[in-house]
Amino acid sequence: MAIAQTLFEKFITAKTLPHVAIRLTKLISDENSTMKDFENMIKMDPTLVLRLLNVVNSSYYALRQKVDSISRAVVVLGMNNLRNMIVTEALKDIFKESQEESYFSRNRLWLHCAAVSICSQMISERIFGQNGEDAFLCGILHDIGMIVEDQTERDLFNQSCKAYSQGARPIIEHEKEIIGTDHCELGHLLAKDWKLPLEVQEGIKQHHKALKEVSPSSITGIIQISEYIVSKLDYTAMPGMNPVLSSPLASHIRENVEEYKALVKDLPDEMSRASDLYESQKE
Repeated sequence: MAIAQTLFEKFITAKTLPHVAIRLTKLISDENSTMKDFENMIKMDPTLVLRLLNVVNSSYYALRQKVDSISRAVVVLGMNNLRNMIVTEALKDIFKESQEESYFSRNRLWLHCAAVSICSQMISERIFGQNGEDAFLCGILHDIGMIVEDQTERDLFNQSCKAYSQGARPIIEHEKEIIGTDHCELGHLLAKDWKLPLEVQEGIKQHHKALKEVSPSSITGIIQISEYIVSKLDYTAMPGMNPVLSSPLASHIRENVEEYKALVKDLPDEMSRASDLYESQKE
């Protein structure tokens, strides 16, 4: 854990993540925050203002009247959706390809995280009938630790990816052996620093662990199921990656296979509909 903390602090010190995004995410977790607090903070980042208005006026929300004020946009989105949009926006630039890499691609990882986030929200809402905002958030962030490793220990991280591609063991085992920590621990530290919901923190930390006991409707369960589903559609973080699926979750999928088949059929359309939320702005 000491190595994870060192790499995390190095990542934060490099100011890779936008300051305004971090402040806004923590502001959402503060029960004493007011609408004026959000408006004043968002105004500090003109790019975020533009993106906020573009998203709220996109076909995804299909509003009858155009929204042209920050305060109204925040009301339309709601706090959790605003938080998710801010986090998604903050991640886009750092997920962009930094250089040619044989074993790891930030662009591929971004598409994987987008697919997992959308699938997780669908599972939460359609299979379990519960709000899907936290599931979406955990999905978009679950592999952020890989970016921390790539940013702070690129050579060692590439060695881990190469070792994984040539073997059969889980990626986190190679990370621990070569780097001294893994992307789950690093992602958990980031989520904790951002004061994200505890269940989201836990989902990030546990998504590569085969658990004997896990509720399918928990964030951890939903993320593992989602990773399993999107891997079948080749939305993997790295080529050929096989996700962990805890045994209680495998049993749950078998018992509800028809519902999951319908969900998988609809996933490409949902990703297309939500593209305004995760696609990078065109140059």
